[in-house]
Amino acid sequence: MTTEDNIQVLLNKREEARLGGGEKRLDQQHKKGKLTARERIEYLLDEGSFEEYDMFVSHTSSGFGLENQHYLTDGVVTGHGTIDGRVVYVFSQDFTVFGGSLSEAVAKKICKIMDQAMKVGAPVIGINDSGGARIQEGVKSLAGYADIFQRNIMASGVIPQISAVFGPCAGGAVYSPALTDFVLMSNDTSYMFVTGPKVVKTVTGEDIATEDLGGPEVHAKKSGVAHMIADSEEEGLLLIRKLISYLPQNNLEDPPVLECKDPVQRMEDALNYIIPEDPHQPYDVKDVIYSVVDNAEFLEIHRHYAMNIVTGFARFNGRPAGIVANQPNYLAGVLDINASRKAARFVRFCDAFNIPIITFVDVPGFLPGSNQEFNGIIIHGAKLLYAYGEATVPKITITLRKSYGGAHDVMGSKQLRGDVNYAWPSAEIAVMGPQGAIEILEGKNLKNISSEKEKEEYIKRKEEEYRKKFANPYEAARYGYIDDVIEPRNTRFRIIRALQTLATKKDMNPPKKHSNIPL
Repeated sequence: MTTEDNIQVLLNKREEARLGGGEKRLDQQHKKGKLTARERIEYLLDEGSFEEYDMFVSHTSSGFGLENQHYLTDGVVTGHGTIDGRVVYVFSQDFTVFGGSLSEAVAKKICKIMDQAMKVGAPVIGINDSGGARIQEGVKSLAGYADIFQRNIMASGVIPQISAVFGPCAGGAVYSPALTDFVLMSNDTSYMFVTGPKVVKTVTGEDIATEDLGGPEVHAKKSGVAHMIADSEEEGLLLIRKLISYLPQNNLEDPPVLECKDPVQRMEDALNYIIPEDPHQPYDVKDVIYSVVDNAEFLEIHRHYAMNIVTGFARFNGRPAGIVANQPNYLAGVLDINASRKAARFVRFCDAFNIPIITFVDVPGFLPGSNQEFNGIIIHGAKLLYAYGEATVPKITITLRKSYGGAHDVMGSKQLRGDVNYAWPSAEIAVMGPQGAIEILEGKNLKNISSEKEKEEYIKRKEEEYRKKFANPYEAARYGYIDDVIEPRNTRFRIIRALQTLATKKDMNPPKKHSNIPL
């Protein structure tokens, strides 16, 4: 063959690979409202930056007719490219080839780019759209999943791992996304579950639709498996690009600092009046967040799950930071099982990747009740306590209003190595609220008062005494548990100055094989 012939063969093979399972199946993908594997990569990465690996791979299996069906790439497109000029590795499952099922060859392709990402220290983004294990390959496909899981585990805390679920993700396939740092799902096209509706019906007798068992809304609101949910694949891919902009390439780097035109000393007078006079009246803590971060930009994580606590990323003078905030607008900001798990996971991610943690506190305590106790609020609350205590990144805590009981300790307190702990003048730091405290402290005296009117007046007087002592931050400041009481409108400036001071912070945990967090 001539040189021209060889080049033409190459070009023909590339064209064949780009067609995946063929034009008919590509059209079917579009009819389902889904992008193709390659279109997803093109939309995700900087234009022209994608470098593909293993385009000419195909399976080597026989039996059940597989020997007569060979497609180049074998069901997954892999390689690397850039997002805003920064290198990322990516794999995108191709549903047009054997339903995107995982074969031995597919697993090896995915493992190759994960290994390469670990070597160079770059994030991995996986786009999932697969019918699961390739049944015809038997144990080889199961081994392939386990090979990927092992790499997910080794990469955890070393490089950021992000999963997008844009189609089916069922059975063993769900555990790779679950092992990654962030999971994003798209409305109408994606679902995740360990066992599908048919198996559920057979085993338990429960009749449930696919969407109700493992759709995006289920995992975004109920299970917490999905950190973000998008209305379309395009929106989801843009969200991933946004998320990456807050993250370092790996655990040995700091997150990228951007130029900031939002004035450092910008004051927000409205913050001086945002806390209601009535201690029982709610307000939206996101109003506080948007007021103090750069350009009012806040990327919320787990927006629809455990809404009594808010987590997400923002910048302060161009520096990325993770934000954790109690939400008085939902369940009064109380800490329950789901909120504790959500915040603990987020704090540990930030600590693993050198992202400072800003905590806004307004918490009345842990949610009481048998349901919480029976389901392990003690263990789950301890996760959040553990996460804050273990974290060595800069930790800045601002108490806005209530900070009661054990929840005070858990939310980035000075005793959990909080670096800078501020409070607003409206802060109330105590073992419990006035009503509960007086019931305990004055119980014997109240029994001796027969008149209901006198009893009410006595309680009111004692509650007022309690408020004067604890419904302010100065008692805690007296002991150095609060570093300063600040004017709310200066909060942005005080956070930025603290972050600048803590930029060179060094804090070490004792040498150990690994911790034993209360799971």
